[in-house]
Formats: sequence, C-alpha cells, structure tokens
Amino acid sequence: MGAIDSLKAMLGAEPRRTIGVTQDAVAIHEAKRQVKGAQRAKEIKALHSGNKSHKWRNIRWTTLIVINLLFVVSFRLDIQLVEGALTASRVVGFHFADLNSSLQVMLAYKHILINLVIGTVTVLLLWLLFGGRSFCSWTCPYHLLAELAEMLHLWLAERKLVLNYPLHRGTRTVLYVIFVLLALVSGYTVYESISPTGILSRALIYGPGLALVWVGGLLVYEVFFIRRMWCRYICPIGLTYGFVGAISPVRVQYELTNCLHEGDCRKVCLVPHVLECTKKSYAEDVKVAIGPDCTRCGACVDACPTGSLKFDIKGLNKLL
Repeated sequence: MGAIDSLKAMLGAEPRRTIGVTQDAVAIHEAKRQVKGAQRAKEIKALHSGNKSHKWRNIRWTTLIVINLLFVVSFRLDIQLVEGALTASRVVGFHFADLNSSLQVMLAYKHILINLVIGTVTVLLLWLLFGGRSFCSWTCPYHLLAELAEMLHLWLAERKLVLNYPLHRGTRTVLYVIFVLLALVSGYTVYESISPTGILSRALIYGPGLALVWVGGLLVYEVFFIRRMWCRYICPIGLTYGFVGAISPVRVQYELTNCLHEGDCRKVCLVPHVLECTKKSYAEDVKVAIGPDCTRCGACVDACPTGSLKFDIKGLNKLL
C-alpha cells in the first residue's frame, strides 16, 4: 500500500492491494506461483520444526517494565530524576507531555501553557525518531497487561471456551473524534478519566485507587469477548502516535524473496492489516516498509520463520 492508503487503513478503511507492482516483485511472485502446493507445504512444515523466538518480546517487556519502574523508584525515593506520570512528566528537568493528553488539555481549557508546548514537542520528536506507536508496545503499561490477557484469551479460544467478537477498525477513529468533541464542549478531559494508560501509570507511582476496577473490567472483557479490544478498537493514543509513525525512520521492513506466506506474522500481530503485504502476490515491491499503525513490537519479527520481517532504519543502508 502507498502512504495515503496506509493512513486510510489506519483510520479503518479496508487495506487495498497496490496496482503498481515493480518488475522485480512481479518476477518473484511469478516464480512462487510455479512452486507446487505439496512442495510449499513441505517447506512450511520444515520451518515450523524449530523453536519460536521471543527475543524482541523479551527485550520489549524488559524495556517497558524498566521505564515504568523509573517513575516508581524516583517517586518512592524522592530523587526527582523522573517526576510525574506517563501522561505528563519531567525527566532530569526536561518536560514531557503525552501528545493525546496535551491535545485533550488544550481543547478542554482553551489555553496553551508554555511548559505543555515544550513537553509536547519533546515527546513528538522522541517518538518521531523511535517510531510513533512504539509508545504503545514499548512504554504503555496497559499494553503489557493486555498482552497477558490476550495469551489467556487465545488459550481459552484454542479449547473453544471463548469466541472473539471483533469490532470494526473504524470504531477507533469515530471515538477519537468523540473524545475530541467532548473535551472541547465540556471543558473536561473526558478521555483522561478513563484511559487505562494514565490510570495504571498513576496507580503504580502513587498507589492504587478505585479506577483500577475499570482497568480490571476491561481486561476481563478482552479475555472473554473481544481480543485486544482497547488497543485495537478504542484507544486514541495509538491513533495519535500512528500519525507520528507515518514518517518515522525506525520501522519493520518486509522482504518478499524468502517469504513462504504461511501467515504466522499476521496471527501474532496486534494490527494484522499492516501485514497485508505478506499475503501471497500482495507485495508491491521486493522490500516493503510496514505501515504507520505498526507498533514496532517485534512480534512478527520473532514469529517469521524465514527472517522476511526485520527492523530497519530508513536511509541507514544508503549511508553505509
């Protein structure tokens, strides 16, 4: 998909197959069509005889836990290196403000604070560098809990004890607009009062409160009814950082050549629509950058048995 189509898919549109396919990609697609089904099945089976990697998941979980513990330790020991919470903080004197939270505050209070602007620009540049929705998978505490809930959901689903009832992906876009309008009209940051990201961050730092009941209810609902409901279909934070990720240099890149199109990457992906290019005959080029809705979690990189998905920094290979 092109850049515009990728953004449309992020907002909820169905992914479209690109019409303009390069000659190199056409040649590889044609060569793969000549491979007989029995031979392809044998190759896929051979690939799955090995152990699945969890390299990037382990690195990411460690990073996420350490980042959140920095807030906790700094507050508990009163060393003031990291102050505040994920929604708004000050790190060694530098202001940081979550992009979505800043938008909600400015709309609600119709006033722009200089520290808020500084914090927003700092965070914008940070996630512009590291890849937009990387915030979701590498920093957000709810993401970690939702992953664990997803594991339980999949375990129950495998035993046919629960079913998944997915929502339309455009639901997130509609709710984004609703939250913006509520802040503008009510003068109150409505989303921030129900955001599990902010609730969990504050609970970890300052102690638990009744709001954790709401977070627990979300997780239970995701286990029994809708797999990864909040992150996939509701959270406006992911959509905000998705726009930032559209021009980020750090991305996951797909290489067509060795892919057997067995679909393991899409099974583990939080946003499988970004991996449409991994379907047989879908890739428009030999190398394809995964779209802006990608959280850069590395789950697909871990799952790919042929190494066809890898982390990449745009332009770095040319410099080297």
